[in-house]
Amino acid sequence: MDDETASTMAAVGPRLRGLRTRRNLSLTHLAQATGISLSTLSRLEAGQRRPTLELLLPLARELRVDISEIIGAPQTGDPRLHLKPVTRHGMTMLPLTRRAGSLQAYKLIISPKMRSPEPEQSSHEGYEWLYVLDGRLRLVLGDKDLVMGPGEAAEFDTHTPHWFGNADEHPVEILSLLGVQGERAHLRIRTVRGGDAATGKG
Repeated sequence: MDDETASTMAAVGPRLRGLRTRRNLSLTHLAQATGISLSTLSRLEAGQRRPTLELLLPLARELRVDISEIIGAPQTGDPRLHLKPVTRHGMTMLPLTRRAGSLQAYKLIISPKMRSPEPEQSSHEGYEWLYVLDGRLRLVLGDKDLVMGPGEAAEFDTHTPHWFGNADEHPVEILSLLGVQGERAHLRIRTVRGGDAATGKG
């Protein structure tokens, strides 16, 4: 094995760990979802198990990435991204970044079917920045209940319990940046039940 191949293989474990933790998945969950034993996954992330296609293909499917993102395949010179959208529970997610890194970008299209009278807030590692392209987005962040329109942005620490979805019966399209660090953006938000508009700069 030449030095370049050895270096590529050695980087697989940290890439897998980074992809898994950014999606807030435990090793146990990933083992159950892929059928790969917990000990094998642990050794793979630690660099103690050689990655094979038999292992990487189900992991790429579950992590919703191209296998080239896991192995760090070199770019072919074509800057265009050919990434497949994933639709779950009325939300279509199109990844806009291809490589593993500290910041991941997505375009989200949320169907009105995602609306819920009782939003279930969640929290996880990371920092998120949202920008509304079209429609009206409802963002429940801690004890704040906000509505955002096209051209408006919000940023928040994802340790804060949060939920977002449609503010009305129409679809909403947003850009999302999720990572350890977020980009500062101009904030213009207002509460769902009236109230004064709040603006500020990060």
